[in-house]
Amino acid sequence: MRAVQPRSRQQTLALRRQLVGSSCKLFFPHDPVKITKAKGQYMYDENGRQYLDCINNVAHVGHCHPDVVKAAHEQNQLLNTNSRYLHDNMVDYAERLSKTLPEKLCIFYFLNSGSEANDLALRLARQYTKHQDVIVLDHAYHGHLTSLIDISPYKFRNLEGQKEWVHVAPVPDTYRGLYREDHEDPVTAYADEVKNIIEHAQKRGRKIAAFFVESLPSVGGQIIPPAGYFQKVAEHVHKAGGVFIADEIQVGFGRVGKHFWAFQLQGEDFIPDIVTMGKPIGNGHPLACVATAKEIAEAFAATGVEYFNTFGGNPVSCAIGLAVLDVIEKEHLQAHATEVGSFLMKTLKEQQIKHPIIGDVRGCGLFIGVDLIKDQAERTPATAEAEELITRLKEKYILLSTDGPGRNVLKFKPPMCFNMEDAKFVVETIDQILTDMEKECLSQKKTTVCST
Repeated sequence: MRAVQPRSRQQTLALRRQLVGSSCKLFFPHDPVKITKAKGQYMYDENGRQYLDCINNVAHVGHCHPDVVKAAHEQNQLLNTNSRYLHDNMVDYAERLSKTLPEKLCIFYFLNSGSEANDLALRLARQYTKHQDVIVLDHAYHGHLTSLIDISPYKFRNLEGQKEWVHVAPVPDTYRGLYREDHEDPVTAYADEVKNIIEHAQKRGRKIAAFFVESLPSVGGQIIPPAGYFQKVAEHVHKAGGVFIADEIQVGFGRVGKHFWAFQLQGEDFIPDIVTMGKPIGNGHPLACVATAKEIAEAFAATGVEYFNTFGGNPVSCAIGLAVLDVIEKEHLQAHATEVGSFLMKTLKEQQIKHPIIGDVRGCGLFIGVDLIKDQAERTPATAEAEELITRLKEKYILLSTDGPGRNVLKFKPPMCFNMEDAKFVVETIDQILTDMEKECLSQKKTTVCST
């Protein structure tokens, strides 16, 4: 039963601590924000204060977009049932998605979450190849199911450790990785690391089922793999009898601006064998998808075991998915992401010149990372400073968060309606806060010197 009177933030927090598992974390745990409504790129707390949302890539076309809300409401009034009945929404949606993908990726499975999609992708790969082992990138996160924790170094390093069938390759990070911007050929060097992993595994009698990778590693620190890396890796993986799985759950649906899918940044000659989608696909509604080639789908069906997902591909979910595609097209959000993202990158790079703590600014479209460092030589992650910055940003009504193994990378993944004025406001505020932090640091150093 709904409370008659709205609860205070502290009452809600107390009930959450009492009733919800403590492993379910809050943003800003020492002073969490209570959000009661949202619209576009803005969220509002219980007192009506407006926050600029710079991190919610789930509300892809904007919080509570009227076209998406209308599509859900109208279909809910007619029918919502499982996919064992014929319904036009599912096939209409599959057809629309197919037009955004390479022709090879022509078979679709609909699910409810990115974790479900990645779990199914793993099953498809293993059934098709008859192999078991998986290669992933270090610091990767692919979902919360047991099967996906096992292939997520970001999680399993803090749990039961690495399974024998999991192989971890270095992140193709040219800023702080093994092979950096001064390397003569980082693409080949990073791809050869995968090749070496395959050869070592084969010597032990292991067989590779898949190379499983986010098209742009997000949890790993908003990484942009160098163009050509996927092609070379795919060559090694295919030679070993495996498939290439592109996880687009964080970065698909036009976020990178110049392409609809982030894997397309690698070049027209690269096509993955399986693509997984989630998060932005339903603009906040639980919806996910796996796209694959016909021969992989046929191998999966050859087991004779039905794949049935109770809610996957239901009429309401597919109506919402269609509405999201319509809005992306109607509001030219890909072009918008390119324009606003380029401006945001440019202004952040200007701040990099001004503030030594900004070591690197990288990204594409509205997927941007700002790597904060303690020193230029070692590029030591400025973890505490990053935490302080996002805390002060929240006090200025800007919601931003950090990622990367050092928790020092500011991650920008806002709703796609995030505009030029928003970008200008955020950068100006970051400039102001970093200037204040630098003055405070200088003052503390002077005090320390004087006291000695």
